[in-house]
Amino acid sequence: MICRSDRPGTCWRRPPWPTACGGRKGPTPTPPREPSVDGRRPEPSSCMRARTWRRPVSENIRIQAASLTHQGLVRKANEDSILQRDDIGLWIVADGMGGHQGGKFASSTVVEALSGIELDHDGEGLLSGVQRAVGAANTAIYEASQNGLRMGTTIVGLTLDDTCFTCFWAGDSRAYLLRDAKLYRLTKDHTRVQDMVDSGLLTSEEAASHPMAHVLSRAIGVEEQVQLGTVRDVLLANDVFFLCSDGVHGVVKDSELTETLLHRGPAGACKELLELVLKRGAPDNASMIVVACQQATAIAIPLDQ
Repeated sequence: MICRSDRPGTCWRRPPWPTACGGRKGPTPTPPREPSVDGRRPEPSSCMRARTWRRPVSENIRIQAASLTHQGLVRKANEDSILQRDDIGLWIVADGMGGHQGGKFASSTVVEALSGIELDHDGEGLLSGVQRAVGAANTAIYEASQNGLRMGTTIVGLTLDDTCFTCFWAGDSRAYLLRDAKLYRLTKDHTRVQDMVDSGLLTSEEAASHPMAHVLSRAIGVEEQVQLGTVRDVLLANDVFFLCSDGVHGVVKDSELTETLLHRGPAGACKELLELVLKRGAPDNASMIVVACQQATAIAIPLDQ
């Protein structure tokens, strides 16, 4: 049973995605220790970057990842920040709010705090480090906003250890899992409209077009304390994770995301999805990270096409 830490006492009896282990009651289930296994093209610029890397997570799984962030075609500046901690298996997308000065300060503050986390081979220990770093960033942003400049940032992150993944978030930046050719959303938006859906006041269809769809109920730096939502489960070979800001998931359909992740490696998927966002007007900053888990073989198969 997997519990969302942002909603104490409410759990999924089993995750909606296929898993190698049923887990047990508790905030983080214990997995088996043996791993199972427009139309304008984007041009390189100071607000766009993509890179890939490989590292072994276990003897059976290798990881390749790519990230990309872009200002978009409407915003005057890019308030998003992204983080790749290749050495410890940590990826972050943060979407700042509060104008260029405030939004960029907020997103970069949380990314800077997380960039200082030390290597930890224990996934639960790494998550504790993440929570401490996010708490420190939340305090710094909240105190800075007391001078009159309202600011904050969403966050969505992923950590991987030898056998498990952990996803954490606050706000409406999202994480997805592609497993067995099916796309699963790992996160639930922290928005007022989503709260109304959970309370039975709105249907999911009504929520999609609601005028308050982007009003957040939780974010980093908005209140004195913040609690992250978390999901933890077993990591399988051929899993693909996708993290993004709302500038991406607000424009790209789930079916299009599924098709791209199925047929493109991390770098190729980032570039193709950005082209789609730009073709549709790119009304917001667009940031994304793709993390692919490949079955280890004697000869590594390139995934960066």
